[in-house]
Formats: sequence, C-alpha cells, structure tokens
Amino acid sequence: MDAMSQPRSDRFLLWIDAVGGYWVCLGDEVVLGQPLRPGSVDVPILGDLSSRHARIRRDGEGYVIDALRDVWVQGKQVAGTAGLRDGHEIQLGSGVRLGFRLPHALSATARLDFLSRHRTHPSADAILLMADSFVLGPRPHSHVVCRQWRQDVILYRHDKTLFCRTQGDLEIDGRSHHNKGPITPNSRIAGDRFAFCLEPV
Repeated sequence: MDAMSQPRSDRFLLWIDAVGGYWVCLGDEVVLGQPLRPGSVDVPILGDLSSRHARIRRDGEGYVIDALRDVWVQGKQVAGTAGLRDGHEIQLGSGVRLGFRLPHALSATARLDFLSRHRTHPSADAILLMADSFVLGPRPHSHVVCRQWRQDVILYRHDKTLFCRTQGDLEIDGRSHHNKGPITPNSRIAGDRFAFCLEPV
C-alpha cells in the first residue's frame, strides 16, 4: 500500500448494526469535493463537484462554510463565507444537497444529511463533524438515532484518544469493560442490544 492510499487518522467510518454507516471527521475543518485521488479531500462525495468544492469550519461553538466553488445556503449563493445553523440546507454545485444539523444541545458535533441521491465514497448515510463527543441512542436528539437501543452510547475524545462510554458493561475488541474504555479506528464494540465497529478510511 503506497502513501497515497494509506488510511488517514483524522476520519473513520462508523458501521452500526441494523442502523447504517456514517462518515466521521475529527478535524476542526473539512473540505468537501470530488474524490479524484485517494486522500485528496476530507469528505469525498460522488457528484458533479470540484475536487475542493467547499470547506466547513468549526468556529468556536458554531460553524461556517467557505465557498471554494459554487455553494448555496438556504437558496442564497455564498460569496466567500456564510454561517451555518441547525436546519440549513446546503447545495454544492448543480445538485449535491445536504442538510446541516446540530442535534444535541450539549454537543458541538454537527451532522450532514444527504438530501439528494449523492453519497460519500465509500458510501455512508450521513457525515458527522465530531467536536469533543457525539451520542448514539434511542432519543430524537442523538446524533445517530438507534431506535432499538436501550441506552445512549457516547463516543468522546480525551488527550487525543477516542473512548466509548455507556451504562453497564460493554465489550471492546473482545475485552470486557465497565461503563467505558478506549477505542481505535479499527475497534468493534458491543453491549446490551447494540453493536458497531469503526473502520479507517
């Protein structure tokens, strides 16, 4: 495997059993665009886009989008930079449409939902722009709603290490933990009525 095709440490795919797949970005800013070569863009989207079409940045507790090519927010073309708020619709180019969400009041993690038929490459159902933590669970304000789960599961960062936390026992990569434990972008996690894995990209 050459350096161009090595997995990057600032993003991973989150596969949740019976729920779906999610593209998770750990950086404070991400570039969205066409995947012309491996690793060339943070969020590679298969669509009629430039290789570097737009950049989304976490600015304090909020988010802004920089238009590197044609970008619209709420139907208005962006000349330079525009703020993003929960519920805003983003259009990239002639047809890639994304919904911007801030689901949880206590977390700065944002979610981008595809409103058009486009997907990332590899394909994922949505994109999570991870701040310090995000929530998987049965409640409507979870970053990923997992309706059949009994409790919340939180992924969070501490001292550059990823952790998983929940109530009760969980298994991480075949080892038992009580309440929480460290995870890597290759981990498999399971607990009471839930299971998911991480895959580097």
